[in-house]
Amino acid sequence: MATAGPARLGLISALGGLAVQALTTLGDFTVFSWHTLSWALRRKPAPRTLLPSFYLVGVRSVPVVAITGMFIGMVMAVQIYNQFFQMGIATRLGSMINITIVRELGPVLAATMLAGRVGSAMAAELATMKITEQVDALAVLGAPPLHYLVVPRLLACVLLIPLLTVMADFMGIMGGALICTRIYGIESHFYWQHTADFVKMFDVFSGIIKAVFFGCAIGLISCHRGLHSQAGAEGVGRASTEAFVASFIAILVLDFFLALLLINLYDVYFAGGGRTLL
Repeated sequence: MATAGPARLGLISALGGLAVQALTTLGDFTVFSWHTLSWALRRKPAPRTLLPSFYLVGVRSVPVVAITGMFIGMVMAVQIYNQFFQMGIATRLGSMINITIVRELGPVLAATMLAGRVGSAMAAELATMKITEQVDALAVLGAPPLHYLVVPRLLACVLLIPLLTVMADFMGIMGGALICTRIYGIESHFYWQHTADFVKMFDVFSGIIKAVFFGCAIGLISCHRGLHSQAGAEGVGRASTEAFVASFIAILVLDFFLALLLINLYDVYFAGGGRTLL
């Protein structure tokens, strides 16, 4: 019983230390994001710094995003077909697959794949530059590191991840249609007719809007963790891992709140003011 008091105080102290560390990191990330966005609005980055980031985020991500999107649609078709067939509504399978892809699975899974591929690479690259003092050398030469290193990567993520999401949506729709019409023998006319009746342009744009926020989160989090890396190879690996984990959590949190917001906007402005959650 005599040791219960010190043990409890030690637990409270440890929890307090974690809370202080979390708040400190959050505050530092907020300041970092503010300065980065200020530089993005203040001065346009040079093409020689912007184009390599566009190539890394956009061109080199096309194969993995296309493959991911195609198999999303194919797997959904395989998993949902039996239930729809037993209920006698197999021709409506396209509406369920395609609205799920364009609203949720396309943006979320594409962003998750890019957080693992692009975000981790950016964090590792910036962390290596930091521990080898290249970031300090840029500051000494008069080139602001945020403008020279972070802004091009952020713009590449914000501008190209939505385009990659559109590709993932298209490949997912084609993959689902391939399985449904060629393997399961669903009449293609009714498959696409039900899709056109059920999936609206608002659904497509809602997924693209989500992708813009996902791209911003991936760019800011990955660059922040890279520029705040610890020294050594272990620090670089930890920065890369933290960038992916934090980006993935941010994607899920943003997806929840954006889904609530977009559904309420649709109910208010397009569905005649139905019942909302907010």
